[in-house]
Parts: sequence; structure tokens; C-alpha cells
Amino acid sequence: MRIDVLTLFPQMFDGLLSCSIMGRAKECGLVDIRLHDIRAYTHDKHHVVDDYPYGGGAGMVLKPEPIFEAVESIKMERGLSSLPTILLTPQGRLFTQDIARELAGYQHLILICGHYEGVDERVAENLASDEISIGDYLLSGGEVAAMAIMDCVIRLLPGVLGSEASLAEESHIGGLLEYPQYTRPPVYRGLAAPLVLLSGDHGEIARWRRQQSLLRTAKRRPDLIEKAVLSSEDKSLLSEAFEIKS
Repeated sequence: MRIDVLTLFPQMFDGLLSCSIMGRAKECGLVDIRLHDIRAYTHDKHHVVDDYPYGGGAGMVLKPEPIFEAVESIKMERGLSSLPTILLTPQGRLFTQDIARELAGYQHLILICGHYEGVDERVAENLASDEISIGDYLLSGGEVAAMAIMDCVIRLLPGVLGSEASLAEESHIGGLLEYPQYTRPPVYRGLAAPLVLLSGDHGEIARWRRQQSLLRTAKRRPDLIEKAVLSSEDKSLLSEAFEIKS
């Protein structure tokens, strides 16, 4: 997969792209990430990328010209007339694990990082093929949103994670939160790990984990449990868990 990021601050991505899972994915050639400084696509000597909003108001607005030219340059280089082009904006659809899986299915993505008061609306209406928000809160710019989306999408690519089983059991896979995790020592400061996890009984361990996943989701994210498709066994496990807790 190739990801092109249009940003005013390409240096913000240095740490993210040089370490951990994303750094390894780059080194192994599983993802090609290219950063484009929007200022490089201006034509005035001061490299102005923003201007006052028409109609007045606070803040500055990113101009359409350098963003259009940056995207067009990428398309020309690739010899393509269209590419999935995502504007990161509070007005976009809310990013979820399902959307991450959707984006992971593309061979190429362009991410546009907004800044200041916003981006000229002609970018959203005539250039972007999608608009995405990572949450109902405000950030200084789209860079943090781009990092979150890239991290979530790249770890879904085949070969990025050392174990595909790790991906299958994480939170939000299947619409539920992940079960609690424990490791050595079995008792720490008088706090013991659940005995079932030390039993070696894989059937009981799987049952306990499913039950804990259901219980945790119901308690912490009731909105998710309401949307989840639960089997009769799941409902029984959840009912049993609540009875134990009470």
C-alpha cells in the first residue's frame, strides 16, 4: 500500500514512521508513505497557504490551489485520473474499525491534513472522495488524525503483524472490547491472576475470555453491546457474568 500525506508539518511524522510497527512495515516494503509539504505547491515567494475567510470571521482558511495541485501532481505521477482522497475534518464520518478495514482494502490513499480554521470548501466538494473525523473533539490540525488512521490501517495489512491471531482478538474486532490480559508473575503484591488462565484448559480459557469480553463491553460501551450480534450462548454467558458480579 502507498499512502501520500499532504501536510503543513511533515516533520511531525518523523517519530511515528521510524519506529514500532509502522517503522517495520516501511522497512519491509509493506507500506510506502510519502509526505508532501503543502507549501511546496505554492507559487509566491512567501509560500502562503492560507488567507482570511470570505465573509469575515476568526482564523485563517487553507487555500485550495496548493492542495489541488499537490493531489493532481500525485495522480499525474501515478498515471491515474482518480485516487481515494480523504480530507481529515471534524465534519467527516466518524472513523471506526470497519472504516479502517475498508481503507486497508485500497492500494493507494491520499490523506489531506486540515489546519487553521479549516480548508476551502471547494476541496471537500470537488477534490476529496471522502471526509473522515477521528472523534467529536478539536485538534490543532489533521496530522494527529492522519497518524491515527495510518496506524490503524497499516496494522491490518497482511504481514505487518507478527501474528494474525493477535489482530483477530483485539478490541473492536467483532464489535466487542478485548478481554482482560495477564502475564507473569501469577501473584503480584497479593493480586492474583485468574486461576482459569493458569489451568491449561483451553476450552475453559476461551469461555472465560468470551464472557469477560462481553461483560467488559456491556459495562464500558453499552452502545457497542446493543449493536453486537450475540448468540444464545453469548447471552447466557453475559447473564451469568452479571449474576456473578452481583
